Amino acid sequence: MRTHPILTTVTSTVTFIFAALFLACLPGIQTADAATAKATSTKASTGKKSNAAGKKKSASGKASKVITGKAFGNSRAVKELAQEIALQQQLPLPWVQRQLAQARLLPQILQLVLPPASVQQKNWNAYRARFLTECRIQAGVQFWREHALVLDQAHQRYGVEPRFIVGILGVETFFGQHKGQYKLLDALTTLSLNFPTAHPQAQERQAFFQKELGFFLKQQRTQPSRTPVLGSYAGASGWPQFMPSSIAKFAADFDGDGRIDLINNSNDAIGSVANYFKEFGWHANMPTHFEVNVQAATESDMAALLAPDIVPSWSAAHLEDKQLVLSDAGKRFDQPLALVQLHNGADTPTYIAGTDNFFVITRYNRSSYYALAVIELGLAVEKAMADSIENTTNCR
Repeated sequence: MRTHPILTTVTSTVTFIFAALFLACLPGIQTADAATAKATSTKASTGKKSNAAGKKKSASGKASKVITGKAFGNSRAVKELAQEIALQQQLPLPWVQRQLAQARLLPQILQLVLPPASVQQKNWNAYRARFLTECRIQAGVQFWREHALVLDQAHQRYGVEPRFIVGILGVETFFGQHKGQYKLLDALTTLSLNFPTAHPQAQERQAFFQKELGFFLKQQRTQPSRTPVLGSYAGASGWPQFMPSSIAKFAADFDGDGRIDLINNSNDAIGSVANYFKEFGWHANMPTHFEVNVQAATESDMAALLAPDIVPSWSAAHLEDKQLVLSDAGKRFDQPLALVQLHNGADTPTYIAGTDNFFVITRYNRSSYYALAVIELGLAVEKAMADSIENTTNCR
């Protein structure tokens, strides 16, 4: 079994979700529309907890109002955090302190970041159904047609096929429709100063959000927004739901206008997703996964093969030696594979053999369920494009 080289990068960069990244690896944090499927998928593998990019919906289906508390003011905690951020990000201390002092407590999100009270049974079929809807597919067709040139340019520059970029943007924010309703300054300051101590990893996560707040303030200082920046309750924003640290590391000014804008500029969003994949080791034209039949494998062999989880570790020959039956394309594949298990509630699990590219998609959100949903949504949109299928149903 090999140690995957990208793991070293993931550990050292400590960045986004989905993903990806520190946030994605921490259970109970939500960054995008993918969060709506959490109850039907897994306790922690998606790393998400609310719905529609941080929108909490009531029984009526409408997004609930964001409850805003008092401003933090110039408390001792604000002053201490301001000094730390100003030093780390090389920002003027008085300016940083003013930003934090005017930020307001968001009491709602202090509950949202806590682990769920009960563990939900994982269910790939239910998770898949949340994203492979006719409305989302047709929205993807429209998005692809409107941005075909930019998607092709991103493919040429970064080697990432359009269907994967479309899949990410479709799962994350329904192609920009659900980008979040929380003011990021308020959300990140709340989680930096008042992270709930009841959380089992409270100290670690609070430190994470403090660093994200620093990146956010740096970006606001160098590229001020005319209106408050909105996003998920966990601090992700824009079409691709990047955390501030991911914006700093991976966001691209893809249209060359001198400004990176992932909230209003779909071109920058497309280029940034493609760049993100490339930076995490995307291989152009490599398949993401292969079909595999595991019925003949022994229980002990299955346990060993599943131990590395989503990290490609086994050759096709090794899998076949353990009585797994790969597709013809999988048998010919000469790179390491991961045996990936996706539970279906009480039904038989789904199994696939994932490649390095499947692993790269999980850097966006450390979940095999998420990665396969992105892949299948992109393929469904591509097929609908090829079949010239159109549907004018209002899917908002």
